[in-house]
Amino acid sequence: MTSPKGLETRIPLRQGQTASFSQNVLRIKGKKGEVSREIAHPMLGVSVENGEIVMNTQRPTKNFKRMLYTHDAHVRNLVRGADEGHVYTLKICASHFPMTVQVSGTQFIVKNFLGEKFPRTLNLKAGAAVKVEGLIITVESADKETAGIVASDIEKLMRRPGFDPRIFQDGIYITSKDGKGVSE
Repeated sequence: MTSPKGLETRIPLRQGQTASFSQNVLRIKGKKGEVSREIAHPMLGVSVENGEIVMNTQRPTKNFKRMLYTHDAHVRNLVRGADEGHVYTLKICASHFPMTVQVSGTQFIVKNFLGEKFPRTLNLKAGAAVKVEGLIITVESADKETAGIVASDIEKLMRRPGFDPRIFQDGIYITSKDGKGVSE
């Protein structure tokens, strides 16, 4: 949408959501919790008006358009996450040795990966809920970046450098990123 001043986007809030913008931080509260993001670009104006988040730039150039629509996508993810949450799914693949995967408090623990004597552990990032149900691991968070980081950390925990993953397929792999399947 082009206004006489430049470019402008309007992102409507969903039913039951509230938003505030102060000190360059946008906060949105919804059913799944509160999410926030720093939006500190000197040429980007942000405000909350009548149940909408309004962002605008002063000049309608190509670079400002890119910057505006990038922030627009981030804010739309915040709105969706505060209402529905973001879910990543991973699959446990173990063909040689049966491994045990569990979540204990804020730690993700994998025992007996390829017969290793010591468990592999990962400290989970705050704000993400991790559930292990059989061979499926579910990572859920109101913040899309937190869910993605935790899912990739779990996948990296099982990495084996020097081995071809097409042949040695044991590990934990992301199968779905926020509802979209991962193609190979």
